Amino acid sequence: MERMKIGKEKFGDFLAALDKQLYAPQKVGETLRFVPITPEDKLDLEFSNTTVPPKSVLFPQTETLYRYELGKTDLNLPDDEAEKVLLGVRPCDARAMAIVDDLFSWDYNDPYYQGKREKTTVVGLACSDPEVNCFCTSVGGGPASTEGLDLLLTDLGEVYLLQPLTEKGNNLCREAAEVLEQATEEDAAAAEKLHQEAAGKIVRKVDTEGVTEKLMELWDHSLWQDLSRACLGCGTCTFLCPTCYCFDIQDEAEGLEGRRCRVWDSCMFAEYTLHASGHNPRPTVRERTRNRVNHKYSYFATKFGKIACVGCGRCINLCPVNIDILNILAEVIKEAI
Repeated sequence: MERMKIGKEKFGDFLAALDKQLYAPQKVGETLRFVPITPEDKLDLEFSNTTVPPKSVLFPQTETLYRYELGKTDLNLPDDEAEKVLLGVRPCDARAMAIVDDLFSWDYNDPYYQGKREKTTVVGLACSDPEVNCFCTSVGGGPASTEGLDLLLTDLGEVYLLQPLTEKGNNLCREAAEVLEQATEEDAAAAEKLHQEAAGKIVRKVDTEGVTEKLMELWDHSLWQDLSRACLGCGTCTFLCPTCYCFDIQDEAEGLEGRRCRVWDSCMFAEYTLHASGHNPRPTVRERTRNRVNHKYSYFATKFGKIACVGCGRCINLCPVNIDILNILAEVIKEAI
């Protein structure tokens, strides 16, 4: 299907035409995150990025895998997921989903993640004003990257331009065909101009060429001690990273019933690698910082052929002690020369 457009005053009609559960960015307390909405809810897409990435919908912070009851052998599995639309996903977060897809379908197809992913349509929103710590163009993305998206919206002022990218995206446009208009060549040209202008506003950059090999050369280097000295081990950088997927499995008893669930975990926690014997192969924040950086830029890249970082800048913006991943990479590059 060709590009379409819709006036902003009709956007609620567009949402109402979609027979799916809608998720969009909403303020919850002090954080902006993706939550269920209705077409009648007030929708504000004037944001740089959410605090919590949309991975929380496909890979919830706490997720029940099954329930059980004492004395019975049957397991109560979660109900089938309803079809969803993630609305207003920034291109960096959509790329993160495409990256994480490789992990959840690697040696085993995770039925919980895959079930949600298959029934979710991802509607992206091109960036017009990247934040100061955005660096998506350094890691293969861009303010209007289409990787991981089914449909891309571009804000043209009075209207949104809709660019379908997959059959899921085409289906959304078909469902809402009555409220959409055919886009013109002028609309497409205006969108492309905005995309290029947005890319030009990204000021922070890093050269990732060869960083995978350089990291392995610096395994025992003293820089890890220096770079990790300020770290509190709070886990913010990993919990709010759109490509982090570490989890723990826990059983919770509730009287004669119970559930097995998985919850987000972090490689920045000392307990994460603590063995039952008491041994911990990553005993200090030095080793944990080294692991976090190597995982993003070396381990994952070696296994899957792509860096597990999309340049969203959350780990920089939200770190309570201002640790900056770009500064770390700059030090790695300098020491490896």
